[in-house]
This record gives sequence, C-alpha cells and structure tokens, in this order.
Amino acid sequence: MTTLVDRLWYSGKRPLWPLYPLVWLYRTIAENRRRRAWQARDESIPVPVVVVGNITAGGTGKSPLTAALTALLQEHGWQPVILSRGYGGKADHYPLQVTPETGPEVAGDEPVMLAAESGCPVVVDPDRRRAALWALERKLGTILVCDDGLQHYRLPRDIELAVFDGARGLGNGALIPVGPLREPLDRLASVDFVITNGGYLVEIDHEHQFTMTLAPSALRNLVTGETLAPERLRGQAVRAVAGIGNPGRFFDTLKNLGARVRSRALPDHHRFTPEDLQSEPGEWLVMTAKDAVKCRHMAPDNAWVLAVKAGLPDAFREAFMASVDHCRQSPDSNETVRTHHG
Repeated sequence: MTTLVDRLWYSGKRPLWPLYPLVWLYRTIAENRRRRAWQARDESIPVPVVVVGNITAGGTGKSPLTAALTALLQEHGWQPVILSRGYGGKADHYPLQVTPETGPEVAGDEPVMLAAESGCPVVVDPDRRRAALWALERKLGTILVCDDGLQHYRLPRDIELAVFDGARGLGNGALIPVGPLREPLDRLASVDFVITNGGYLVEIDHEHQFTMTLAPSALRNLVTGETLAPERLRGQAVRAVAGIGNPGRFFDTLKNLGARVRSRALPDHHRFTPEDLQSEPGEWLVMTAKDAVKCRHMAPDNAWVLAVKAGLPDAFREAFMASVDHCRQSPDSNETVRTHHG
C-alpha cells in the first residue's frame, strides 16, 4: 500500500488526474468546515496553545517534534500538557489522561509513546478543545501542545507549526485524492513555523522555515530493558517491521547504521500480532518506539526498539521560545496575548 501511495502521490506525475472534480469537492468541504469551526470557536483558553501538524497526508515526524518542543518548554520553566486525538485507540470515556502503562488499544499508540518519552501529562480526546479545558480544570500544566491538530479548528491556537518530510516534500502538489495535500499550499501563509524533517524545501516560501533532524539515540531491548548504542547494528542481520506513516524512512535509517535489513512495511497504526514479530535465526527484530508500545507484552527476546531524537537548530529554538514568551498572560489582564489569528 505504501509503495502504491508513493507512486500515485509522491512523484512528479499526477496519474489520478481524472479525479480532479473530487479535489474541488474536497477543498470546498474542507474550507467550509474550517470556516464554521473557526467562527464557532470559543476564545476561552487562558494559556498558550501550540499546534503541531501538517498539510500532507502520511508521516512527517510530528510526534518526535512534539516531544522535542515539550522538552524545550520544560527547560524554560513551562509545564506542558500534550493533547492528542488518540487515533487508533478507543476509550470508554473522554477526555482520558494517558500514562506510559495505558494500553495503546485504548489511547492510541502515539499518545502512549509520548507519555513514556516526554514525562508530560498527555490527554486524548477527539474534541481537543474539550481536552484542553479538562486539563486546565485539573491544573495539569501551564501550556498546551497539540500533536497533529492543524486541521482541528475548534481548538484556538497561538502558535502553529507545519511539518514536512524533506524526502517526500509536497509530492505532486495536488490536493487529496489526486495528491497528498490536506489543505492548499497557501495555508502555510498563516502558520508560524515550517519545519522540514531531513531537508529544506525550496518549493515553500516561508520566512520561518527550519530543518529538523531525527538521529538514532539508543537501541533498547523490549524484554530486558538492556540499552545499546545504535552503532551496534553495524553488520547485524535485522528483521525490521514498521507500522508508521513513512516506513521507508525507518528502514533507511537502519541501513545507514550498517544493518543488513529485511524489511516489512505495515499500515500506519497497525495492530500487531505475534505473527508479525517473527524473525529468522540470528536476526534482531527492530521496530520504532511508536510500534513498540503495541508490542511490549508479546515481544520475543530478540525484539529491540530504535529510539530517535529530534534535533532543532538554535535559531528555531530561540524564535519559538520568543513566540511562546509573547503569549504569556499579561499581568494587567485576564486575557492571553494572542500571536496567531488563523
């Protein structure tokens, strides 16, 4: 499926051009939905709200960026709360506060991963504005960071970050279903920062475009907890499995570390079974942190998770924190100073 999507969307051609009438319909529906949600929003959130998202379908590195932003905010004395839709999970009630022990089938894989990696409170709810107010009622933090919420317009926001995959870029530049764009390219005019994972997109003209790098940080055994340096993969036979938006990027990372990779790409948010975790004698089974939270209770002894860490340039870190500081509550008012107006 991933290969088919790459061929149809992430190339210079538009083989699905006969579907262009659906592009017009999709754009009209999306714009109307955005307008209605924005007009109905309630500007009653008294703390800064940061939204991380993308305008392309598929994996771009939003969750690692969210984790990096929360760490940066903590360094500067903020207490971030992560909001998420909880895609792939089904809870019996919302909002739901997520812990590292919460089942991914309840909360979704990415929220559980973020709870484990960030140490921040994580709240999931399809209605992220409701999650925001719930978190503030319980005094969980002083700033909200919404993972994958760029198109969730019911949630007021102060700062928006749009993330792109540097290798895939804009694909063929068309809207769904002809291409990968969720929104037109001119949507970027209203975001505060454009972050490109692994490159710089010359097609995007934005004053605040920065490059993010994802570097392997550790290799951890899912059963024993043993930790190794990623370089230990050099020359190692690896059965790599990935149920993420862009599995090719993960497989390339393993190959660049010198592993001899036998790969298997699975659908994003795939629900793993023990059969998915089979490997040949002598192979290490290696997966992403996002997939590992779904496999920890059935992982074989040779199962390892490759952790990655987002690297952000100092220029971005300074510009982002300046934007956040500008959102601080005025001492003479009960209203938050807003920097983003949609």
